[in-house]
Amino acid sequence: MNSLRTVSVIFAAVGLTVAVAQADEASAKAGMRQRLGAVDALKSAGKVGEANTGLLAVRDGGGDAQGVVDAENADRAVLFAETARKTGGTADAVGKAFARQLASASQPGVWLQREDGGWYKK
Repeated sequence: MNSLRTVSVIFAAVGLTVAVAQADEASAKAGMRQRLGAVDALKSAGKVGEANTGLLAVRDGGGDAQGVVDAENADRAVLFAETARKTGGTADAVGKAFARQLASASQPGVWLQREDGGWYKK
């Protein structure tokens, strides 16, 4: 009976962990949707760029650029970690794949970082 209770506690903990991860993922996606206009405006103005890690980087900050970048990167990190957990990969690999997708989909004039670390305007 004691081992059955232990198994039940383990399953409850796993269920709670999954529920928390799903809530974090939903919150991260909502935050990203909410700030999409601000991110796009900063990229169009050349103030931020897409790093090869899948995160945003301040290029020529000013205004609220750093705050937007920090919030966006925190949400992206949550999504990268959750995707890695679901796929058995690493958050780093997920971020790099995301960076490649963003690079190909980015508008002309957006700053992008190459694999070697150099920056260029698309």
